[in-house]
Amino acid sequence: MITKPSQLLELIAKAKTAEAIALDTEFFWERTYYPRLGLIQLAISGDECHLIDPLALEDLRPLGELLANPGLVKILHDAGQDLAILYRATGSAAENVFDTRLAAGFAGLPATLSLSALVQQLLDINLTKSETRSDWLRRPLSAEQLLYANDDVRHLHALRLLLLRRIAEPQVKTWLDEQLALYDNPHFYVSDGSSRYQRLSASATRLPPSGAAILKRLFDWREETARASDKPRAHIVADTILLAIAHQPPADIPALRQLGLSNQAMRRYGSDIVAVCAASSKAAATLVVEKSHRPSAKEKEIFRRLQDTIRAKSEVAGIDPVLVGNSHELRAVARFLADGVPPVAHLPQLSGWRMTFLEDFFHHNG
Repeated sequence: MITKPSQLLELIAKAKTAEAIALDTEFFWERTYYPRLGLIQLAISGDECHLIDPLALEDLRPLGELLANPGLVKILHDAGQDLAILYRATGSAAENVFDTRLAAGFAGLPATLSLSALVQQLLDINLTKSETRSDWLRRPLSAEQLLYANDDVRHLHALRLLLLRRIAEPQVKTWLDEQLALYDNPHFYVSDGSSRYQRLSASATRLPPSGAAILKRLFDWREETARASDKPRAHIVADTILLAIAHQPPADIPALRQLGLSNQAMRRYGSDIVAVCAASSKAAATLVVEKSHRPSAKEKEIFRRLQDTIRAKSEVAGIDPVLVGNSHELRAVARFLADGVPPVAHLPQLSGWRMTFLEDFFHHNG
């Protein structure tokens, strides 16, 4: 366990001489807006794993310097959440990231494999996952926790080498490199809450424009309140209550009380919620709400052929078709090709390696 600044600096100096390091984090996330970092695992090799104790170290900026070193490969599995946590803890964004889960999708394996499943498939090793929901803020850590923590990084070096060997086609390796390069920008993995709002708003498709305006402003208010107080969003107001308020905007506190808000939430946030609803109603006229869309027969046919093309080409290339696009994205591509309607948001299929992958399809359907 690295518990002293001098030990951390010594480890960082040694890690800088390596070609690659493996990283993982353990955290506790039940009563706070941000996850509470409990442990950082760093493996210089499969035989040399170190556990960094963030509860004992006030300054993790030296680790940030290591993360930002572009000449050093950082190997993680399903890297996004760990990189976001390390970014907040160290103040530095990682560069030159290798995500073994992502790489598996370019190496003829599913891009959704858990670490234990990937280790079992490529190394024939069964990892014990009994400590998945363990309390990583307690000290001392148990022997089982220490073993679990080491197992999460000790095999990543071997996995990286095996996955790269499985990618025989140079073009596929180029696609992987392009996708991995996105991790160099923290905006790729640091959430602004927009994806959560999209899932929430998908449950409110029957809202009128005024209700949609209220839901968006309530969501933004809750996000700011939860972040400022470092509390889970649901501890401020649950999603179901936000939807109920958007459907039946309260004009005053008594009306709000009828929508299921707890007495404690009423005392803390009732006035704010009523004020947000009032301001949102005034702004509703300026909100542009996308009308529900029914795909045409042509659009449905293009979508079907697009899926078939992706499946066939992915099998030849040896990649997981899900890497090319999810159903929502592909439907938007089909609508664009069928009707010429520009997509509301950026579609990854219209640039980069995915556009190259689908070039022939676009040529014949554009």
